[in-house]
Amino acid sequence: MIKEVCVENFTLVPSAIQKGADRIELCDNLSVGGTTVSYGVAAKTISYCRKTNTKVMAIVRPRGGNFIYNENEVDIMCQDIHLFKQLGVNGVVIGCLNKDNWIDEGAMEKCLTAASGMEITFHMAFDHIAPELKHQAIDWLVTHRVSRILTHGGPLSTRIEDNISTLKSYIEYASGKIIIVPGGGITKANFPFLSPKLGIKEAHGTRIVGDL
Repeated sequence: MIKEVCVENFTLVPSAIQKGADRIELCDNLSVGGTTVSYGVAAKTISYCRKTNTKVMAIVRPRGGNFIYNENEVDIMCQDIHLFKQLGVNGVVIGCLNKDNWIDEGAMEKCLTAASGMEITFHMAFDHIAPELKHQAIDWLVTHRVSRILTHGGPLSTRIEDNISTLKSYIEYASGKIIIVPGGGITKANFPFLSPKLGIKEAHGTRIVGDL
């Protein structure tokens, strides 16, 4: 079981690893769902985690708000991806949508080209894709070598325990093709309940290994 801990800035990284984090998702500004960290934060985290053999996934998101990005924002994302690659990050966490509640294929393809050779997670922008397009979105991400999808299984205002049936439907459809990583509200307390219910191999949360 891989427990991915979402960590804001570097300050909590040592504690997260000490308490059992198998992988770090590095981001800033969790109050808006996470944005790209600075060069210094990324460099310090990657260097520290390399010593403990802990993988680092860095979110690449230029701002809070929606996931519809203009050309300048996509260019910023690609530059940040190149920078993280030079620092030796294991992978990046990205997600671009269009106004039709579908994947912005052009923007994603640019980001994926920049991230060639790295692990890719499509973040919770997935939860904003139209419900009837979810399976099609999974297929698109599979064919574009995305490693995993991070999803709450519904709006973040809902409890993840109430989204088990939706999450299971994603996991069953994606089986053998791409990893579905449940996240958003998974804690050390409810993880033992959720894990067997979903039959997962990876999970994500800010408190999945307890309070940091």
